Amino acid sequence: MVPLRIVRAPPARWSPPLTVSRRSLIAAASAAPVLGLAACFSESPEGNGASGRIRVAHMQPPRSGLSPLTDDAFKLSRWATAETLVVLDADGDALPWLATEWVQDGPAWTFTLRDDVQFHDGTPLTAEAVANSLAVAAQAAPKPRILDGVDLTVEANGNTVTIATAEADPLLPHRLSSPQLAILAAKAYRGDIVDPVGAGTGAFVLTAVDGTVSAALDRNDHWWGGEVEAAGIDASFVPDGTARAGRLRAGEADIVESIPVSQAGLLEEDQITEVPMPRTCTLYLNCSGGPFSDPGVRAAAREAIDAAALVEGVYDGRADLAEGLLGPAIPWAAERAGRTEPAAAAPVAGTVITLGTFTDRAELPEVAQVLQQQLQDAGFTVELDIREYANIEADALDGAFDAFLLSRATVLDSGDPVAYMYSDFASVGSFNLSQVSDAGVDAALDTASAAVPGEERRAAVLAAETAILNADAAIPLLHERVIQGDAATVAGSRKDPRERELVGPETHLV
Repeated sequence: MVPLRIVRAPPARWSPPLTVSRRSLIAAASAAPVLGLAACFSESPEGNGASGRIRVAHMQPPRSGLSPLTDDAFKLSRWATAETLVVLDADGDALPWLATEWVQDGPAWTFTLRDDVQFHDGTPLTAEAVANSLAVAAQAAPKPRILDGVDLTVEANGNTVTIATAEADPLLPHRLSSPQLAILAAKAYRGDIVDPVGAGTGAFVLTAVDGTVSAALDRNDHWWGGEVEAAGIDASFVPDGTARAGRLRAGEADIVESIPVSQAGLLEEDQITEVPMPRTCTLYLNCSGGPFSDPGVRAAAREAIDAAALVEGVYDGRADLAEGLLGPAIPWAAERAGRTEPAAAAPVAGTVITLGTFTDRAELPEVAQVLQQQLQDAGFTVELDIREYANIEADALDGAFDAFLLSRATVLDSGDPVAYMYSDFASVGSFNLSQVSDAGVDAALDTASAAVPGEERRAAVLAAETAILNADAAIPLLHERVIQGDAATVAGSRKDPRERELVGPETHLV
């Protein structure tokens, strides 16, 4: 008999933290789950204080009509308009949200739904509505990333939903926290189209979308979680980083996503917050062919690189030096053992290597140039190949480079690092840029994949990280931070390493 795992809900009402320090954010996440919403700017420079509506400048416009089955789901999450059955705390553990508790019986999990929740169109949250949303996601083509390789069935029964997978999946509650598995009212689903306007359950009601230009949301006065302070959100999409930062300087935006490093110094210190991200800038070394098939040559490259110079030079100190693959956005990563069996460096004088990267992330070409110089100082001859990502990914996956520089999210939609590690470093991984095939790494990843969420799984993840570092399959350089801009008139905005949250029900203008 498989033991039942029971998770009970925290109180529906909760108080936000009074400060925005990282410690208080983690404490708030541990005490109760939190949501996200984003707001935008209007064209008037006088501000929105009188109306109580928050203006947010977003980096990327919607790519799929705000369908929650795509990456647009993260906008719905940051706007606190679409909600999920489960959310994650700071450690990545699952907490109740629209579901109050759940139990496991082999491959089946049964979730009990919260009472007295209404969709924005006035219809009640029912087990049938939940089953419909999840069934649409499971049958979508393509599926949401979080369901890659996962076959599930959903059955509604009273106020519970039973979700079964082909094989027992210890991460199923974590998967259900993905914004791509948000629960929407039946009216949102029309054939192959999923339209979230007026169909969520969250603190803000999505009322209008103007293509890739803007969106508007109003306060939900009937939100099950309690009072919502802001009158609404006016969201605009401003891909140009200089223009986004300029909106904050000019008083034309209240919250601005992703301030470029180059613009951060032009803003007042109290206008910006640097949030550690679960994203690592990593140099992947081709272990299957060429110079880096020799562990000693890989070790020589590791010893040649001074990542601190990258942090201070390219990132202007606005990044964290990497001690491993996982960074400070994952609190328990600090418990790592680190590399325990470092290989000895071999002579490399005259060794020619090709280093590839892409232009889509502004800092990477400059990082590549600094690495080129550092490696050449150690005796390597380094040839750079820098293109747009769409034009270089296939070559990188085929092992065409001796080294490839990548900024990589280390916590994917489930909030769990195993999927990233398995994809990038398992012998059969689908994104194995290092072309690594190491029995020790595979065994460690298999152990981590099978471990129960919580302390056991976290320990297994760190053991897998050590195995990867010992193989020198990749050299982690630094962990990026997201720089968020807030006007002095904004109180209570969210600073979320996973970028699922931006404005919460307590966010308001003062």
